[in-house]
Formats: sequence, C-alpha cells, structure tokens
Amino acid sequence: MSPTEAATNRQGTAPLGRRERNKLRVKERLYSSAITLFAEQGYDETSIDEIVERADVARGTFFNYFQRKEDLLGAWGEKRRDALLATLAADGCGADSAVGQLRHCMTTLSRINEGHRQETNSLLMAWVRAGRPLLEDPYLADLFARIAGDGIRSGEFHTRFTADQIGHALRDLYLGALYRWCGRPDAAPDQLAHELMSTLDLVLDGVQAARDPRD
Repeated sequence: MSPTEAATNRQGTAPLGRRERNKLRVKERLYSSAITLFAEQGYDETSIDEIVERADVARGTFFNYFQRKEDLLGAWGEKRRDALLATLAADGCGADSAVGQLRHCMTTLSRINEGHRQETNSLLMAWVRAGRPLLEDPYLADLFARIAGDGIRSGEFHTRFTADQIGHALRDLYLGALYRWCGRPDAAPDQLAHELMSTLDLVLDGVQAARDPRD
C-alpha cells in the first residue's frame, strides 16, 4: 500500500479527493528526494534548492509542506516509528512473554537500521543536533515501558523497578548502541543486532525475577 493509500484508509476515513491525494504525493516526493540526497551527500551538505530540483517542484512548493529543512528530520523520525509499530503489530509482538517481546523489539530495530545504513548514518547526528530526542515524544521508552509493565504484572520482572525506569533505561541504551554503530562505518552488518541483544541481556539480568529452582 502506498503512503497515499495508507493515509486514505487510516482509521476508516472516507477516500481523499484528488486535490488531497495530489498534495500527499507531492509531500512524499519531497520527503523521498530529501532523504535520498541526505543519504548520498549528507544532511548539512544538502540544500533546499537541491531537494526541490530532485523532486521536480518549485522552490516555494517546499514551504507549503515543510517550514524548514529541519522539519524533514521530524518526518524521518515519525516514519521510523511507524515502521517499527507496523512491524510489531503485524507480528503480534512475536512472543507472549515480556522478555520475548523486548527481544523482538530489539531485533526489529536492528533490521530497520541495518536495512537503511547510509540513511541512518547521515541523519542520526543531525536528528540529535536538532534536539529531536528531547522534542519528540519518547515513543520507544513508552513502548518498552508498556512491555515492562506486563512483565512486572506477570511476575517476570522485579517489582523494585518501575516500568518507566526500565523503559527509559532501554531507550537510552538503544540510542547509545545506535550512536556507536553509526560511528563505526566498517562494522559488520549484524554488529548492531549483537550489541542490542547484549545490551538487553544486561538489563534483563538486573530486572528479571529469580526463577524457582524447581521450575
């Protein structure tokens, strides 16, 4: 399903008219052109003039959809969020246990980043410099916290930690691993996945409730 079709069908709304569909197509073309250029030559090295030339639209058209180039970073973050949540929803989170769900989340995150290595390398630091980790909703911490809450209620995790503490710790450790991975362009393709799983194991070792030795 295309982005336009997805927007048309979201929440069961009526199909969009031709004008609205055309506007969505232009916005998507601007976004796609920008992300391609950012991956090819870097965020700071790409100008709005180059973006509109690649998208084949007038310069003024850009400002009908984005107030400034930095707004594309917010759109990039939102699309990554949507890709993660859509994958998890399609997979049913992949497991019944909280531990299994967290492992599935980390696996999905590694695949999203590894599948767009050059794009992530070019945009991550620009996203950080723009203050996006603080400005945007901490959806990843919230996602981890919801799963951790399930683990606490089911007895998988200790009650001495809150779900929010676990969620924010995992988000912070994920971002740290991602920064390091982006700083090592010669890293093996699966190195991020290995580091994320090791990081998760580190946290789980502290939060998992002790098993009854008779189990």
